[in-house]
Amino acid sequence: MARVNPSFLDEVSCSSDFNAFACMNCGVCTAVCPMGLDLLPRRLFRYVLIGLEDKVIENTETIYTCLLCKMCEENCPAEVKIAENVKCLRSYINRKVFKL
Repeated sequence: MARVNPSFLDEVSCSSDFNAFACMNCGVCTAVCPMGLDLLPRRLFRYVLIGLEDKVIENTETIYTCLLCKMCEENCPAEVKIAENVKCLRSYINRKVFKL
């Protein structure tokens, strides 16, 4: 059973550039990802937007596998700041999971 955290988006947003809400879920990001990560970023951003904190934490390894190469960002038709969003997720995981 999934637990929803209504303040999760606010907890993750580490900058004004966190614009996961702009994601259209088109799949271009996953198509161009050199790592072949089909979770990142579109499904991951949906988890944040609907407050599924546990689902994000479950995918910590995938979040840190992202190269931050911005290939997805360069090709995003919605101009989502994907690398910045992933950095925010990493920052959140560092605070919440690794207690850094």
